[in-house]
Amino acid sequence: QVQLVESGGGLVQAGGSLRLSCAASGRTFSSYSMAWFRQAPGKEREFVAAITWSGGRTYYADSVKGRFTISRDNAKNTVYLQMNSLKPEDTAVYYCAAVQGDYSARPQWTFYPYWGQGTQVTVSS
Repeated sequence: QVQLVESGGGLVQAGGSLRLSCAASGRTFSSYSMAWFRQAPGKEREFVAAITWSGGRTYYADSVKGRFTISRDNAKNTVYLQMNSLKPEDTAVYYCAAVQGDYSARPQWTFYPYWGQGTQVTVSS
């Protein structure tokens, strides 16, 4: 089992950048595929990005492709989401998610059994 803690959210102006971090507990972090999801008020949780356990493959939602970058450092048990050129529509609570195994992107949030508590990202216009 893995426990996840997100950090790095905040308030930023449109066009700005933020980097989210997700720190995982346990010694088997490298055996988990990781993902970021987000949920805006009144909307369903949506897939943002995913990365395989080795970090060799990454996947993105069309809405963030070219602006966001997911990466991981298995030595630090941490996955990152670098967010550039932020837009007001990126405003949401961002969640880190994990599933044990080497998987390509799974956009269904129900596929992931492990979740962090979320971090708020607010982009002002």
